[in-house]
Amino acid sequence: MRMVKTLDITDAQIMIAAARTKADAIGVPMCIAITDESGNLLAFERMIGGKVTSITIAIDKSFTASGAKKATHDYGTASQPGAPAYGIASAIGGRLMVVGGGLPVVVDGETVGAIGVSSGTPAQDMEVAQAGVDAVMAAI
Repeated sequence: MRMVKTLDITDAQIMIAAARTKADAIGVPMCIAITDESGNLLAFERMIGGKVTSITIAIDKSFTASGAKKATHDYGTASQPGAPAYGIASAIGGRLMVVGGGLPVVVDGETVGAIGVSSGTPAQDMEVAQAGVDAVMAAI
């Protein structure tokens, strides 16, 4: 039998609150998704003004970071023409995200979940996602 570490709803709420605070600070309303270690959605918030098209993107960024156990921006570089993962963005029915804004949460070397953020530039999405990760790591 294997014991699995995972984020819970309290962790997800901490992450969303911190991400929302950062999004407010930079003036960009975001869609924020939190998934467990398997990429299943735990919590989601679309801030007032968050793009409707960013709902699915935020969820899929979190799904990718959880399931692949790596940041989505890492796939951005690796998926360019001529790179080793070229074409991977079309995998898993197009759910695999290669744009910054999806970050795994790693505790004791294990991915326990992830955050996905969308509505800003990739750099803004990454900044807001990092705020969520930092907050939950401080609380753990």
